Amino acid sequence: MPKHYRPPGKKKEGNAARYITRSQAVKHLQVSLPVFRRLCILKGIFPREPKKKVKGNHHTYYHTKDILFLKHEPLLEKFRDIRAYDRKVKKALSKKNRDLAERLLTRKPDYTLDMLIRERLNLNDHFVYTAFLASIRSLYLQITMFGTLVGIFVLSLLFILRLRLSHEWQAYISRTHKLRKTFISVKGIYYQVEVEGQKVTWLTPHALQQVVPEGVDYNIMLTFLEFYETLLAFVNFKLYHSINVKYPPILDPRLEALAADLYALARFIDANSKVPALESQSVSSSGSEQAEAQQKGSELDESELRLAQLQHQLPSNEPGALMHLMENASGEEEDDEETRECKALFKNTKFFLSREVPRESMLFVIPAFGGVVSWEGEGAPFDESDQSITHQIVDRPTQGHRFLSREYVQPQWVYDSVNARIILPVEEYLVGRVPPPHLSPFVDNEAEGYVPEYAETIRRLQVAARKEVLPMPGLGKEDLDDPQNLLAEGIISRAEAIEAAEKKQKMSFLQKQYLDELKMELNGVQYSADSSANKQNSAEETKAGEESLPESQQDADDAANLSTVLMSRRKRRLLEAMEIGKKRKKDHVGLLKERKKNIEAKKSG
Repeated sequence: MPKHYRPPGKKKEGNAARYITRSQAVKHLQVSLPVFRRLCILKGIFPREPKKKVKGNHHTYYHTKDILFLKHEPLLEKFRDIRAYDRKVKKALSKKNRDLAERLLTRKPDYTLDMLIRERLNLNDHFVYTAFLASIRSLYLQITMFGTLVGIFVLSLLFILRLRLSHEWQAYISRTHKLRKTFISVKGIYYQVEVEGQKVTWLTPHALQQVVPEGVDYNIMLTFLEFYETLLAFVNFKLYHSINVKYPPILDPRLEALAADLYALARFIDANSKVPALESQSVSSSGSEQAEAQQKGSELDESELRLAQLQHQLPSNEPGALMHLMENASGEEEDDEETRECKALFKNTKFFLSREVPRESMLFVIPAFGGVVSWEGEGAPFDESDQSITHQIVDRPTQGHRFLSREYVQPQWVYDSVNARIILPVEEYLVGRVPPPHLSPFVDNEAEGYVPEYAETIRRLQVAARKEVLPMPGLGKEDLDDPQNLLAEGIISRAEAIEAAEKKQKMSFLQKQYLDELKMELNGVQYSADSSANKQNSAEETKAGEESLPESQQDADDAANLSTVLMSRRKRRLLEAMEIGKKRKKDHVGLLKERKKNIEAKKSG
């Protein structure tokens, strides 16, 4: 008998022992396929691709160790208990015993995913902050899924409660002024924030009726959402405690009924930042007020009593509650320069929203940059007739009644000002006018090779606001580099190198001529006296430059050919692909410029 002889049907080795098919896993765990999928999503177990598929290519494979971990998972026993309990309820309903069914429903077993969060994020003493940063990086998917699914299942109370988690996240961003970029697209509104050094970008769909697509298994998405709900609650808990605010927040039920969750959260954070002052005032209160508080405490439970105390100290229509989130905070770290810039953008600016303006987005963006905002309807901090309002956001063709003490602008003005970090002129955004193009802050115009005209206008406004000096026209950082070196490194093409060499020579000549003129002015010499000499020098330098251009072009060609010959086939193909990409990019820029010329020709015609 050979040494490594193994009888058939005995111990397995290799891929047959390391991997197991999905049908075998379901049979081994004695669960249904939906429960198995749910367990895999919650535990973070995903299919594998073995090099040798023992059972065939049409099977889905899992690690055997992962299935053994699922076998001893306490959540599996919970699912079995819930399934058995549902059978008891179904049996009671089939026997028309509604009293028993209602009693069983009140005692239905439940479960939490807190232990799964600790397990998957490895929340030990030394890795809590690292896991916290990792969970922040994954928030983009969670918040986007919250907004999307709530828009689809708008009548579900469970989804409304889960949407409150995203409102708590937005309230923290407004409180700490961590919002950096926003962009309105056809899909929705993009936001980018920077929390704990981590950039998070997510998409919030527009508040419109959603078309439910067919062929999507929403049960799988709801399982992901169930895990993300617990993870987002963990992140919000850590963030709120970092600014000394209790979590979960207690909101005003009146504002919740009016769908003003962001404003209610802002009031709660503002009131909690003044907790020491509230406690000192409550100690010095009169005996009659204490008696009234005791009488209310006998009628209300603990949470309602806390809310009543907060509302007693903070008026329901306090106009500064949405802006003063940063004041009176204890133990807060000093903000960085970018946060201070965002905090002071809309300082001493008061906004009022008309009823057609997206209120939720404006209540998130404006306070994040230091502004005060109100809206038309119940629960608003101040009315439209307030004389201290500086800007009213209107999204309609005309505005009937106008106040002379404020500006009437379109909502795009707020987003463009936020992206530019300056308060833009309102003339282009007045009611009834076609606003300028809404530029994306996520696009690097310099890298794309095409700078829109309005981007140049915003850049000039930024320079004027910061009292900086623009460089000479046509002079940039790339002019200081040697075009031949850039060509040899593959940064620019041959035509761009020749153009850069010509540009560099012309700019050096103009700079020299400018310096000579300054010297003559300092010496008191008139320019006309030496104009002929300057012209002769300029002609000689121009001829010398024209003679040196073919030599530089030949050197660039030789360097490019030599570097291409010495490359391997793989690198040569990669270089060709890069050149094709650059050509496509250049063609796209040419197309944009041609479209711009056509539009200008139509306007002039």
